[in-house]
Amino acid sequence: MKFKKIEINGDPNIGLRGFATDEYLLVGCEIPESELLKVKNTITTISQTELAGIFAAGNGNGIVLPKIVEKDEIEMIKRELGINVLVIDTKETAIGNLILCNDHGAIISPLLKEKRKEIEDALGCEAIACTVAGLSIVGSCGVATNKGCLLHRDASEEEAELIEDVLKVRVDIGSFGGSPFVKSGIIVNSRALLVGEIATGPELERMFEVFE
Repeated sequence: MKFKKIEINGDPNIGLRGFATDEYLLVGCEIPESELLKVKNTITTISQTELAGIFAAGNGNGIVLPKIVEKDEIEMIKRELGINVLVIDTKETAIGNLILCNDHGAIISPLLKEKRKEIEDALGCEAIACTVAGLSIVGSCGVATNKGCLLHRDASEEEAELIEDVLKVRVDIGSFGGSPFVKSGIIVNSRALLVGEIATGPELERMFEVFE
């Protein structure tokens, strides 16, 4: 797996700007070394912000967006990617912090459990509501590809086993820059890993073990 340490305008929290699948990269701004991912690069704001990683979640089949998304942003995503787009009618807006998914399955926050069927239809996979490290912000607490999933270092064995079963990949725990909220510093797919500059050597080693 290829990897590169990067920053976006001096900010190592690159995962807040977007996410990658094996089919596309959805980001709120240009990011360095994005060509390593070898996918279609779609740049769009979400609710007029660059924080696509916070406000959107998705896999190769579809994308879930908050109701605060602008109409032209929805149209651009549909036009550029040609996949399912679900605008979820809920008071929760930080959808990227509430869904952890790959092409095989989705872990959704208990806050979204009433929307489980809609999410399953959009993402084309099973969706299960659970916590990670006892927290409902499951999207902040993990990063998943079709090869592996890295979780908050305080995730329980029971949570990890359930997530491994749903996502159908190897699961392990780790951190980014000392923080357990690993999503903030990682953009990854099956081909490459982009990680914020503050990631340590041991953290990178764990990421390679999980995602390769």
